[in-house]
Amino acid sequence: MNAHNKDNIGDNHIGTSVDTPIIAGAFDKSDDEKIQNIEHYFTKIMEELGLDLNDDSLSGTPYRVAKMYVKELFYGLNPKNKPKLSVFENKYGYKKMLVEQFITLDSSCEHHFLPITGHAHIGYIPTDKVIGLSKINRLVDYYAHRPQVQERLALQILKDLQNVLDTEDVIVMITAKHLCVSSRGIKDKDSFTTTIEYGGSFENHKQREEFISVIKNK
Repeated sequence: MNAHNKDNIGDNHIGTSVDTPIIAGAFDKSDDEKIQNIEHYFTKIMEELGLDLNDDSLSGTPYRVAKMYVKELFYGLNPKNKPKLSVFENKYGYKKMLVEQFITLDSSCEHHFLPITGHAHIGYIPTDKVIGLSKINRLVDYYAHRPQVQERLALQILKDLQNVLDTEDVIVMITAKHLCVSSRGIKDKDSFTTTIEYGGSFENHKQREEFISVIKNK
């Protein structure tokens, strides 16, 4: 693939699957091994850029970046870090929409490894199960902390919640700014991207409008 095509794929915001593309054996190495390897290769990147790693300010950068990638920015790649989604019997028979809104979202664009920042808004209509509210936030945080495409992120959150709640009546709305748009390419500082995924009763326009009105009336 030539350089022009590589650029176009990133700019076209292409995602190929609901599942994050992960190679076989991705988690055979320990976190420490991965940090050591990334530190080595990031040292080479910095040297190619002409930076002097003997400088006190730069000498620890490869290690800090490697640790950040494995332990912080992309910890959501490893299934062992997935939060336990505790659900409870809907004993009080609550059957109306429940919305968890303005969940802080920090992710990274998989095309340029630049930040995606914004908020997720999630609603569902309980049947027999309800979920602890903090678990929704933790699920968003988990899927966000991997190289992402915003459309995929919304779908991953949606499908997990539908599965654990045993209902299709879930809606996920994400509004975010992409630094790959604001700091490179077109360099548009003000635009943001909104994605909405839903199922079940949210296929009904009136139900979606009720959800969106809750978000607007913060």
